[in-house]
Amino acid sequence: MKCLVINLDRSPDRLAHITAEFARIGITFERIAGTDAREYPDLVLQPQHPMYAVRRLSPSEIACLHSHRSCWSIIARDDAPYGAVFEDDIVFSAKAGALLAGSSWIPADADVIKLETFFSKTMIQRKRTAVGHGFSAFRLRRSHMGTGGYILSRQMARDLLEATAKANAAADDLVFNPAFPTSGEKTIYQLVPALCAQDQFVGDRLPSLIYDEREAEWVASGLTVKRRKPLSEKVRVETRRVAEWIIDHCRLRRYTVVPLDPPEAEK
Repeated sequence: MKCLVINLDRSPDRLAHITAEFARIGITFERIAGTDAREYPDLVLQPQHPMYAVRRLSPSEIACLHSHRSCWSIIARDDAPYGAVFEDDIVFSAKAGALLAGSSWIPADADVIKLETFFSKTMIQRKRTAVGHGFSAFRLRRSHMGTGGYILSRQMARDLLEATAKANAAADDLVFNPAFPTSGEKTIYQLVPALCAQDQFVGDRLPSLIYDEREAEWVASGLTVKRRKPLSEKVRVETRRVAEWIIDHCRLRRYTVVPLDPPEAEK
């Protein structure tokens, strides 16, 4: 299974970081030159998915998508049934090498396996599939954003390429947001505990390269402005929330914040 790492030419510090991370877990990787929004200012002129009619994608988000598409293209053409994609600010679990060394542990029906945690609440199926070395795979049932580390099947890579052939979308929406057919119709697993996390959450040495632009787009769209909801709407929202909780409970699903398996080996 190939491990592909997205890295911008202007980010040698991040390349040094991820090189050290892979060396630490004893796994090789292939560097994929990322698409740099600074070099392609016209990216914002490309068609965007209708979902972004209000909050437009930033140039960096579109460039990020094209970077991931480069990886998807490699996985789609490869002989191996699965391939792994990482961004260059990932911090690995000390046991990551044991899983990334092969793909025999991957559930047979998996289209995607999310390897990272964003440390935000998400929903998983209660049923687990043990995959070895203390890790388990759970079906992911709600959005869990972030594309810092994930595994794709060859067919899923082809489907993602097709889905983005004519319009851009945020990479994490495409893969991990059920609102998109590419993820909503696929079998997506979450690894628990997570195999990796972005450095901004565990080391805070490598800040996000797209966060500021994304926040600016949210502010410009007005989506950050809170409005006072009428009582009828509050009641409707709360009723729906309770109904969804009951349905999810009956379907044996649970909310959780996915922990990160420790980066340092236990002594």
